[in-house]
Amino acid sequence: MQLTLDQIRDILLNNTSITIDEETLARVKDCFTFLKQFANDRIIYGINTGFGPMAQWRVEDSHLEELQYNIIRSHSTGAGEPLPDIDVKAAMIARLGSFLQARSGVHTEIVELLVQFINQNIYPFIPRHGSVGASGDLVQLAHIALCLIGEGKVHFRGEWRATSDVLKECKLQPIHIHIREGLSATNGTSVMTGIGAVNQLHAENLLRLSLLSSVWMNEIAESYDDLMSEELNAVRRHEGQQIIASKMRDIANGSKRLQKREHVLYNGGHTEHVFAKKVQAYYSLRCIPQILGPIWETLQNARRVIEEEFNSASDNPIVDYESQNVYHGGNFHGDYVSLEEDKVKIAVTRMVMTAERQLNYLFHDRINDGIMPPFLNRGVLGLNYGLQACQFTATSTTAECQTLSMPNYIHSIPNNNDNQDIVSMGTNSALLCRQVIENAYQVFAIHFMALAQATDILAITEELAPATQTIYRELRCVTDSRIEDKPFYEDIERIIALLKEKI
Repeated sequence: MQLTLDQIRDILLNNTSITIDEETLARVKDCFTFLKQFANDRIIYGINTGFGPMAQWRVEDSHLEELQYNIIRSHSTGAGEPLPDIDVKAAMIARLGSFLQARSGVHTEIVELLVQFINQNIYPFIPRHGSVGASGDLVQLAHIALCLIGEGKVHFRGEWRATSDVLKECKLQPIHIHIREGLSATNGTSVMTGIGAVNQLHAENLLRLSLLSSVWMNEIAESYDDLMSEELNAVRRHEGQQIIASKMRDIANGSKRLQKREHVLYNGGHTEHVFAKKVQAYYSLRCIPQILGPIWETLQNARRVIEEEFNSASDNPIVDYESQNVYHGGNFHGDYVSLEEDKVKIAVTRMVMTAERQLNYLFHDRINDGIMPPFLNRGVLGLNYGLQACQFTATSTTAECQTLSMPNYIHSIPNNNDNQDIVSMGTNSALLCRQVIENAYQVFAIHFMALAQATDILAITEELAPATQTIYRELRCVTDSRIEDKPFYEDIERIIALLKEKI
């Protein structure tokens, strides 16, 4: 069973149920059977030894089941606000994907109960803080495992309830410990990977919004359309730039606002020394293929890494029933996810910065050559304020994104008696990326509100391309054009909700 991000999206957003085919379950059983036989007279980490720096101590056979329960209970030490349901569900899907590689040596019970948790929307309590990203997400995964053994609490149908009560209500049984279910359930990259998948869906959505708003901006400014021409962008040999330019042309198709340079400046009729219209637009309008091109490429690579991680065995040791061996290593190390999440948050921040500069163009009458009043003010200048104060929110939020975008991947701190002497901080990277994404929606909501206001001021709705007309009309269903001064915060929230629907 191989999961794609699109399939994960359907499970998360459309409540598509997961079913495991018999062939995949049979492989999980074969791996479990092999490990049970192989472990009889061998020393294997986490089965008959302690964990981490305690691995030098052998655990007696009479305590092996207790050992597995102990790692779950002792590592349920998270702190902070609980992760949102969608992140928890994505983490459970990622853990399931790891088990389905049939390299963990777990009993099928844990696979089957995880499927029920996912399909019935039973969300274990997972606090935000606790993971250093190696040995994966030990603390957060322990909170999932705690619920799989029938303890802790879950979010079910909008309420926090004891796991044991919800399991009884849903006619489900907690898992039993067979060999190493405790270690396998807590050891791996699944939480950072799950959050990363949700981040990826939103980041790709924000890129689509950035493309749409950038074309709309150029329509408002009556820019020359050669900025997105195939010929211009083909000679810069970057795939992302060329794809972004192509997508811009698709969005702009049918626009009556974009100008042809050959019709305006190449017609031989200009004798003036100072041109009324700018020969070239500001960078935040003109350089969109060059700005968003590397962002497209970054997100494509992040998508690949996330999908590969969902379909990888990320615990330790790895039980290979085909080669009849157990391998010890570090597949739980979260570097792949951590580095990508840092890159994604930088890419999102770059989109936010571009939107904020475009917003400044709309608000600043000396920059936009006076085609619009200051701050898109449709009221009485001096008495009314237009969207002036909205810029404060957009600017401050952009600044926070810039601060949060400093790399987290390099912030390793040794711990665990220096057993974990270099760690990935992958879950922190994913959580910081998530905050940058949330901030981005706030800035984009203000930007789209301003684009609609500018469209009304210029009375150009019917001249827009069909794609930008569509988003304009959607916006006008949740917020009106502003003349009198009124509070904006509820409008911003409604627009955020509208933009998030696009994922």
